[in-house]
Amino acid sequence: MAYISSNANRFYTALESAYGSVATITASSRIPAVKLTVKNQLEVTNRKDKTGSRTFPGLPAGGRRRTAFELQTYLTSWQKASGGDPAYGPLFQAALGGVPQQFAGGTVASVPSSGQLAFTAAHGLSVGQGVSSGGELRFVAAIVNTTTVQLNAPFTVPPATGATLGASVTYSPSTELPSASIFDYWDPATAVQRLLSGVAVDQVEILVNGDFHEFHFSGMAQDVVDSSSYTGQVANAENYPAEPTLGAFDYSIVPGNLGQAWLGSTPSQFFTIANASVVLKNNLDLRMKEFGTNLARSISPGQRTVAASFDLYSQDDDATAALYQAARQQSPVSVMFQLGEVEGQVMAVHLNSMIPEVPEFNDGKNRLQWQFRPSRAQGTVNNEIAVAFG
Repeated sequence: MAYISSNANRFYTALESAYGSVATITASSRIPAVKLTVKNQLEVTNRKDKTGSRTFPGLPAGGRRRTAFELQTYLTSWQKASGGDPAYGPLFQAALGGVPQQFAGGTVASVPSSGQLAFTAAHGLSVGQGVSSGGELRFVAAIVNTTTVQLNAPFTVPPATGATLGASVTYSPSTELPSASIFDYWDPATAVQRLLSGVAVDQVEILVNGDFHEFHFSGMAQDVVDSSSYTGQVANAENYPAEPTLGAFDYSIVPGNLGQAWLGSTPSQFFTIANASVVLKNNLDLRMKEFGTNLARSISPGQRTVAASFDLYSQDDDATAALYQAARQQSPVSVMFQLGEVEGQVMAVHLNSMIPEVPEFNDGKNRLQWQFRPSRAQGTVNNEIAVAFG
């Protein structure tokens, strides 16, 4: 009997209709994950009964279980023409909470001024929603009127009159968080298959300018079920959920050096970013301390933390000096990172208001770098971050 190849592995994910109610998946639910780590442990407690020896007599069955996970994936192409969401969209929705906002595109009437966009018909956009044009993504900063919007930054190549904007999907925060299911299938079919139910994303990290653009999701799940010990506890099904019939699964990975960075109170494009990351943390707690169950019952999110950190090469230009001045004066700036530059392979994250930490000077290399430590984003109600795909 041969060893099982770690590449003979397929992942699927989908949102659950209710916490712990395992989602139904199809071939289109498959995600191009790199690695899935799952830890399922019994809650260890101390026995204090006197047994007459120093030998541990064991714990009773049925104790509380804790399941933690971490999933890594790359930014890849997605089938935006189908009007759907990216395959890993359910995980972003589970992390942020808001229902995805679809924008089918529109016809450009004019570009009234830098950063503005006028449509030939009512746009139906809302503040924070993503707009895609020519492999670039921008976010709506303000609604001028029913046909005109103000963007957070201008397109580097303004769309021409009569041009059609591409479709986009935007994820934004919400007070409550949905749960998801993650399916982990292996070859051969007789190998142990796994299923995580009640997946709650506590943290998502977006990494910029590595070998490839990466997303790291981590958090807690209600339980992990496997095919070898399955007893019909998933949707009361007699057999372990079968993998969907394989469909086409063709995608492109986006190189980590492709994209744009826009920083500042009046955002300027920076070409000097060495590396960057944006981290959202939900500070989750699960309802699992209650009497009558050994599994969690629901998700209880805490105060959301959104922070960006980045290193850039120092230059003697006005935009770089203004960024340092904003840090010293504790003035808020806007931060946007666009990952990728080809339509259908672009993702952007926007922090509307972030007070940067005063950068540390790293003069240990040939070129001076400023290192901005994690700086927390702020907002009013569920608007400190927006994530869009285009």
